[in-house]
Amino acid sequence: MDRGDGMTAHAAFRWLPTFLGFPLGGFLAELIVGRIDGPAPALIGGAVTGIVLGAVQSWGMGPSGPPARRWTAATGVGLSAGLALGAAAVGYGTELGDLVVQGAICGLALGIAQAIVLRGRAAYLWAPALSALWALGWAISSSIGVDVETQYTVFGSSGALAVTVATAFLPGLLASRRTGSAS
Repeated sequence: MDRGDGMTAHAAFRWLPTFLGFPLGGFLAELIVGRIDGPAPALIGGAVTGIVLGAVQSWGMGPSGPPARRWTAATGVGLSAGLALGAAAVGYGTELGDLVVQGAICGLALGIAQAIVLRGRAAYLWAPALSALWALGWAISSSIGVDVETQYTVFGSSGALAVTVATAFLPGLLASRRTGSAS
C-alpha cells in the first residue's frame, strides 16, 4: 500500500498521537457528568468523549480522511449510543468481564457510526475490528490496575495506546484509496 514515497507510513505516524483523544475526552466527560452510573451520564459522557476523540482522530487522518465534521459527529453519536447500550447491558459493572462486554458493544456501535462515514473497503471490517479492540482496551486498562470502579467513559491511556496502534492502518488505507482514485 505504500506508494514508495512513505505516504502510508507518514499517515500512520500522524495517527499515533490521536491516542491522546481518549484520556482528554474521558477527562472532560468526567468533569461534566462524573461516573457513568446511569443512562443520562452514559449518553452525555459518551457524546463528550466521542466528540473530542473524533476531532483528534480527524486531525490524525489529515486531508485523506473523511470530512472532519462528519467524522467527529459520527464518533460522538456512536460513542454516546455505544456507551449507553454497553454500560446498561452490564448493569454499569466494573469487573473485567463487564468492561470487556461493555467495550465490545461500545466499539461495535462506534464502528458502525464511523463506517457509515468511511464507506468503501475500510468500512466493512471497521465495526467488528473496533468491537474487538475496545474490548481489548478495557481489558488492558482493567488488568494493569486503572481504577475502573470510577466508571469512566473510556479506558485508560495504556488501552488507548494499544487501540491507536492497532488502528494506525486506517489513515494509510484512506490515503492509498484517495491516491488510487486520483490515478
